[in-house]
Amino acid sequence: MVSVSGIDSGETSQRVRDWAESGVPALTGYTGGPSLIPPGSAATIARRHTAYIAAATGDRVRLDGARLLSERAAYTGFTRGGTLSAGRHCRLLPTADGWAAVSCARPDDPLLLGALVCRDVGNDPWPHVADWLRTHTGAELVERAELLGLAAAPVTTPAEAVDRHTARTEPAAAGTSTSDRHSTHIAKTSSVAGFFAPETLVPRPVDGLRVVDFSALWAGPLCAHLLGLAGARIIKVETPTRPDGARRGDPGFYRLLHAGHESVVLDPNDPGQRAALADLVASADIVIEASRPRALAGFGLDARAFADSGGTWLSITAHGRASNRVGFGDDVAAGAGLVARTADGTPLFVGDAIADPLTGLTAAALAMSAPTGSSGRLWDIAMSSVVAATLDTGATADPIEESLIIAPSRRAVTGAAPDSGRDTVSVLTELGRWP
Repeated sequence: MVSVSGIDSGETSQRVRDWAESGVPALTGYTGGPSLIPPGSAATIARRHTAYIAAATGDRVRLDGARLLSERAAYTGFTRGGTLSAGRHCRLLPTADGWAAVSCARPDDPLLLGALVCRDVGNDPWPHVADWLRTHTGAELVERAELLGLAAAPVTTPAEAVDRHTARTEPAAAGTSTSDRHSTHIAKTSSVAGFFAPETLVPRPVDGLRVVDFSALWAGPLCAHLLGLAGARIIKVETPTRPDGARRGDPGFYRLLHAGHESVVLDPNDPGQRAALADLVASADIVIEASRPRALAGFGLDARAFADSGGTWLSITAHGRASNRVGFGDDVAAGAGLVARTADGTPLFVGDAIADPLTGLTAAALAMSAPTGSSGRLWDIAMSSVVAATLDTGATADPIEESLIIAPSRRAVTGAAPDSGRDTVSVLTELGRWP
């Protein structure tokens, strides 16, 4: 039990203090049980990110990164659920060789889970999924989940996480030198101080830059939100058949992340609108992508060419651009090793989809760093690597006195989020693409 007297000077106590003030412990542990201080240093690293952002913006954007990790729960009322995620869409279940995190968040996921276990699961897939997992390994789950497009992952230990994952950046041009790559590289994951070393980056202002945001849900929109606060112009792009799923979520939280932005809806299956989409991307300084790379490539958009031409492309994926796996904040975090464990080794979820806000903060800080050389930068931001880099091989979870925990809270929202497609005509007119 971490007590008031247990929070003293030193790196360990700073880690505990940052967690206690983050709101995340209130979302970690069993329902009705004690709050837990999670393993690792994600809250400390989140604060380092926002300190970098404050410096890069001349204090125009000064936020507490640790508090951002739990902010959504202040809007939704989510609470800790032990082996059930705060949002109740993901579960931790035993496998033949350990544990796994499996998500069922999308309308089609019950059918996909039925395909996973090769049977009709009806309206409740969980009993069938639990039975199947008991006789299958984590590796078998990963193989089948990737084929089906399911968000699922075996839970790793901190030691495995440190060994398996590296946060990385992909050089924008084939001729970028090794020294250039190192000068803007995310630092190695084994460091308790975190994967992101601000001293290796050169801050740049983003005031007045145009950001085209293809992302959805939380990680990418949080990045866009922070860039917008820093003065960038944010143009959110959706397709008629794939609107941002967060529009169906808490309206206050959606408004927080999208207030003051513009909204464009374009159909890439229409030749004229596809051409307009290409023109919009060509006009951007920064592009935020939060899907598997093949999605935007299928629209005729080339991340590498954009970066070669001088732009910054932020590619947020569950497991890296080279992977075809999908993932959401809860299953990615657990799969990367960020779980609290009980005395018998049972893993428990940490926070609310914590991989999302941690990745959004990372992406924003990278967007506020100057590319090296004459070309731009294609950042390969794997959520699993971002999380794994906050852990060390000795990471453990500890209970904490409830009086030391600061609950999740909301920031004040100013402005309104745009209705879907509100600015399509004005933006295309500006590009010379309307009517």
